[in-house]
Amino acid sequence: MQTRLHRSTTDGELSYPVREATRDSVLRELSTVLFGSLPRSDQRRRGMEYVQGLLGVEGRKSIRNISSLFGGEAAEQSLHHFISGSTWDWGPVRRALARHLEEVSPARAYLLQPMVIPKAGDSSVGVDRRFCPHRGQIMNAQQAVGVWAVSEEHSSPINWRLHLPDTWLDDKTRRRQAAIPETVLPESMDQCCVEAYLGITRDWGLPVRPALMDARQSDVAGTVRGLQSAGAPMLLRVSANLRLAAADAGLPRAAADAEMTAHQLMLMARPLRQPVIQRRPGPGGRTVHAGLTATVRVRLPRRTARRPSWCRDLVLFGVGDNGGRWPAELWLTNITDLHPSQLLRLSKLPQRVNQDFAQIAERVGIRDYSGRSFSGWHRHATLASAAHAVAVLSGTAEPVTEAAEVTQASA
Repeated sequence: MQTRLHRSTTDGELSYPVREATRDSVLRELSTVLFGSLPRSDQRRRGMEYVQGLLGVEGRKSIRNISSLFGGEAAEQSLHHFISGSTWDWGPVRRALARHLEEVSPARAYLLQPMVIPKAGDSSVGVDRRFCPHRGQIMNAQQAVGVWAVSEEHSSPINWRLHLPDTWLDDKTRRRQAAIPETVLPESMDQCCVEAYLGITRDWGLPVRPALMDARQSDVAGTVRGLQSAGAPMLLRVSANLRLAAADAGLPRAAADAEMTAHQLMLMARPLRQPVIQRRPGPGGRTVHAGLTATVRVRLPRRTARRPSWCRDLVLFGVGDNGGRWPAELWLTNITDLHPSQLLRLSKLPQRVNQDFAQIAERVGIRDYSGRSFSGWHRHATLASAAHAVAVLSGTAEPVTEAAEVTQASA
């Protein structure tokens, strides 16, 4: 059994009944894949109902609103127990979803994307005072890391890791009330990202693909160590003031082994820039845009590398517009066998995830779980990811902007 991506009709949009029928068909088909690990038929039925509710109910995807589609108060109690109080393991369901998506529509990369979930109170599992970038302020919030399987055409979340601060892990009462397993230990957000990636490659056996991450506010050295020691290719967006050591024969001799900021290194690499052509979607069709890239071999400073062998063969990748600010973006990678135009295409994939998060994941309630339970949060996130995948596979998601094409320009 294989689900294939459904395309819209020639007049550009599926009619409402056809769209709904397509979505329901994909949901029934996907449910047989997802819920095979659930031991009881009532659990499998509840799982399908919950995903149906995430896709169908208007407004906030609370258990009360979802249960209104299936029988009111009795259904609400059953669904609440299914999500927050049951014993079914979300891990096999999440793994089945990831493997199914890999089979029907392989990803080009995995994006490690933090998600902040604002909360009014402090009782939800993992809530702490955190900075919310969308609101530009510090507030009560949960924070999680999602692993998104992404290509130019679409993206879907396939794994989640909830970050728990010491204020929860060191508090025995809070741990007991939220049923946080003893195996959950303190970790930084950077470690959380690395472990979320390793969970799909090391533990689930998914293909190793480039790990993309915005690391401008992260411990870059720790993230590089964690990913590279596991043999993972990576492309990390880094800040202009990240200090690196030059290791490139193409730079002036004075730069050899000298430590400087990533911005300074890329300024010195101006003579190494190569033109690329990007075809971007616009109101009148695709427009041609000229860009510039440059690559410089670097290494992390020895005082941060710990084991320098983990951090060899790193490349600083600069991106800019022809005639614009240089560099506009800086990326650090251990992928040394791709042409700069291919690295540039990879660097554009986070835009696809940002679009799909806003237009699909938010609409199926990825941030709407309000319970205290650690397992409940993970079950909700898993089923919201399944609802997201149904919307993608059935073609019933709202239209999104096409990703830009990137090609090498003639010298």
